[in-house]
Amino acid sequence: MAKVLIVGCGDLGSEVARQLVALDIQTIAVRRSANQLHGVTFIQADVTHASSLAPLEAVQPEILIYCVAAGGQTDEQYKAQYVDGLRNVLATQTKNLNLKHVFFVSSTRVYGQSSEKDIDKLIDEADAAIAVDFGGYRLLEAESLLLPLACSNTVLRLSGIYGPGRLRMINLAKSSSTWPQQNSWTNRIHRDDAAAFIVFLVRRALEDAAVLPTVLTRTCYIVTDSKPAPQYEVLNWIAGKLHLSRPSNVNLPIEGGKRLSNQTMLATGFTLQYPDYQTGYQTLLPEQLN
Repeated sequence: MAKVLIVGCGDLGSEVARQLVALDIQTIAVRRSANQLHGVTFIQADVTHASSLAPLEAVQPEILIYCVAAGGQTDEQYKAQYVDGLRNVLATQTKNLNLKHVFFVSSTRVYGQSSEKDIDKLIDEADAAIAVDFGGYRLLEAESLLLPLACSNTVLRLSGIYGPGRLRMINLAKSSSTWPQQNSWTNRIHRDDAAAFIVFLVRRALEDAAVLPTVLTRTCYIVTDSKPAPQYEVLNWIAGKLHLSRPSNVNLPIEGGKRLSNQTMLATGFTLQYPDYQTGYQTLLPEQLN
C-alpha cells in the first residue's frame, strides 16, 4: 500500500489527510499537538526540534507533503517553520530509497510585484518570484532546499486560503468601519480545492505519471481560483448577501495588489469545486445568517 507522510497537519493538512484516507492511501501525519483523525497515524513532533523527528526515519514514505504554518508574522517564525523545519524533515529522509516525490506548500507571497502598472497582466509560473518582505524571502529560501533532492519535487504556491473556520473576509465585511482604506486586487483558494489539488498530484506521483504538464520545466504551481477580484468587490458582495451596512465610499479605485493565473493548474485536468469567490463564500454564508 502506498504511504504518504504529511508534515504539518493543521486545517489544510487535515483535509488532505481525510481525502487520502478516503482513497485508501496509508497516511501518517506529523504535528506538535496530539490529535485524532480517523484512519490517520499521528506522530507528535516539532519540526523546529530535529531530535523530535527521529521517528520519521522509519516511516519510509513514497510521498512527503510539507504543509506547516508559521506560528506568527515574524521573520524568526518563518525561518523556523519553513526553512529550518523543512531542512530538519528532509534530513530524516536521506536514506529513504522509497521516496518518489516531495511536495512543499508555499505561498503566492513570493510574488511581491503589483499588477497596478499593467492591469491586464496575470502573473503565472513563468514570471519571476520577486519577494518584497521577510515572508516571501523565507519561503523562497525554503523552496531552494528542494533543488538538490534526488527525487522529484513540486512547489505549490497557494493564494489566500478561505473556507470553514477561515472567515477573515466575512468578519471584515461585518464591520463597515474597519474596511481597508485601499481597494487592491485579491486572490484566493478554497481550502477544499487546495487539498483536492494536492491529492490529485499525489495520485499522479504514485502512479508515476507526470506531475507537471510537459510544456513546463519547473516543478511549481500557482494554486488559486479562476477569478482574481478587487477586495471591495468581494466585501460588497458578502455584505449584500448578509444584508449588512456598507461604508459610504464603496467605489474606491483599484490600487496595488496582483492578479494571479491558475491556467497551469487547470491544464492538468483538475477541476475546481469553487472556481470563484461567489461559489465558495455562498456555502459559508448560511450559518452567518443564523
